[in-house]
Amino acid sequence: MAAAAAARRRAAAFLFSSAVRHQSSQSTAAQEGLVAKTSLTSPPWPEVKLPDPAEEAKYHAEVVQKVNNMIAAGQYGRLFAVVHFASKQWKITSEDLIMMDNVLEAECGDRIRMEKVLLVGADDFTLIGRPLLGKELVRVEATVIEKTESWPKINMRFWKRHNYQRKKKQTLKR
Repeated sequence: MAAAAAARRRAAAFLFSSAVRHQSSQSTAAQEGLVAKTSLTSPPWPEVKLPDPAEEAKYHAEVVQKVNNMIAAGQYGRLFAVVHFASKQWKITSEDLIMMDNVLEAECGDRIRMEKVLLVGADDFTLIGRPLLGKELVRVEATVIEKTESWPKINMRFWKRHNYQRKKKQTLKR
């Protein structure tokens, strides 16, 4: 029995030493097979293959040509644009009225060119700027129609025990 136990110890020592020797002699590329696949070793989403740049440029030229043909033929329908003006983004179409809360340096009847155009589109196409469309590509203009004052806005601020209203006692007699 003692001989059998000694034989088992020798076999275990041999297996352990060969496993250690085997792991240390392999390169790190071979050890990657031993690492379990988890979200930390590889991302959970599939790998994205990028298109060929020449093929992408060809497709881009075709799309631009189709859009230019539609614009030249006047088959685009009603256009809309998203412009950045007066610290806000406005979605506008032709003949829209925009009321702003700030003062412009323009007089009534002046035409204003809105240069920060983020997007222009129609039913069949959309031109998206990254972040803006070029000034030579699109032209959005507006006319100042009216400059008036707004209705009075009262900003109430409540202070505890200041300017409170009192109710006076009344007596009704007949």
